Amino acid sequence: MTTHPRPVEVPADLDAVIAEAPADATGALWRLTGDGRGLDANLVRLLPGAAVAQHAGPLLDVLLVVVAGGGRLDTPDGPRTLRPHAACRLPRGTRCSLTAGPEGLAYLTVHARRPGPDTVPTAPAGLAPASAEGGEPACFLNRVCPACGRPATEPVAAYCSRCGEELPE
Repeated sequence: MTTHPRPVEVPADLDAVIAEAPADATGALWRLTGDGRGLDANLVRLLPGAAVAQHAGPLLDVLLVVVAGGGRLDTPDGPRTLRPHAACRLPRGTRCSLTAGPEGLAYLTVHARRPGPDTVPTAPAGLAPASAEGGEPACFLNRVCPACGRPATEPVAAYCSRCGEELPE
């Protein structure tokens, strides 16, 4: 028997998220949220034939799990066919691209949580809360994803490592 120090959460029914999303919705359809979590997760959908251009993954391992549809994952080790329930571990910094098949592609990415501009630390009792103001100077705005707000980790990134959206120039 396995015991857990905290209750196990079921934050979303991913099939329902996909079914309830507009047919033409792409990018991140769902994100894991909540304070105190150690993981980030995103449900991303690509329409049939759509692609996420080759990019270097974040500086941590990513687990990619196909939820619906299929397609192809291209890495330096060669192409991999993606089908429902396939799971791929992408070691940190892996250069890869994704192409959705004729049914489109919906996949879940999971990785360790990295603090970012949307993470404001909680102040200890009795102290004023931290401010959400500030952040990086405006010259870094071209590195912030317009779809999900994640800053690019690579200075020359063309696509968001979280949702695959093209970054501003």
